Order: sequence, then C-alpha cells, then structure tokens
Amino acid sequence: MTAPELQVLALAGLLQAGQYVWLSVRANRELGFGRTLGPRDPQRLGAPLEALASPRTGRLYRALNNHFEGLILFTLAVVVLILGDKTTGLSGLLAWTYLAARVLYVPAYYFGLRPWRSLIWLVGFCATIAMIGLALV
Repeated sequence: MTAPELQVLALAGLLQAGQYVWLSVRANRELGFGRTLGPRDPQRLGAPLEALASPRTGRLYRALNNHFEGLILFTLAVVVLILGDKTTGLSGLLAWTYLAARVLYVPAYYFGLRPWRSLIWLVGFCATIAMIGLALV
C-alpha cells in the first residue's frame, strides 16, 4: 500500500491542477483569449494580466502561486520522510492536515475571509514544518 504521505502529495497535485483550471476559466471569460493566449507582456496589455482581472480572479491567481510555494516545502517533507523511512501515523495525519488546509485555503482566499485565510495557511505551514521535524528525529 502507498504511504499516506505519497497519496496526499498526489492529491495536492490534483488540487493544484484544479486551481489552475478554475483560474484559467475565470481569466479567459473575463479577459478574453486575445489577452490570455498572447505573450502577456505588461507593456502590450497596459498592466500585468493579474492586475487586469477582477479582485476574485486575482485572488485565485495568488492562491495558485501560494500553493506552488507551499507544495515545494510539502514535497520536500514527504521526500525526506519516505526516503528516510520515517513515516508514522503522525506524519500521515500531518500530511492530511496540510491537504485539508490547502483545500480550505482556496475558497477562504477567493471570498476574502480575514483572518481565516491566514490562519488556515498557518495550519498547513505548521503541519509541513512538523513533518520535516519528524524526519529529523
């Protein structure tokens, strides 16, 4: 059976793909293919593409970028746990906690829920750091 941490990593990748699709659909509807299919040069468009989008579509863009950043650290945590043969029930629980936080983070950011968005992000970040810590003991 696959380690829970690897299952969560795969699901986090699918979540990121889903975020990308949601963002792409909204951006194409709002801005049109003339802008989104081109080279997206700010000089040609008058501003960066994100700045031309509605506030909620801009939030989707930032949430996607945030997930790219968080996924790097989470992937590192999973790799060191798996290669170091340090997976435990706790590391699996922490991995699921990370994923749950990421799933909740996207709508929290989209709807501008303050301070919940930041608190949800912190839960996922702390879960990832704890996983790295477990790999070291």
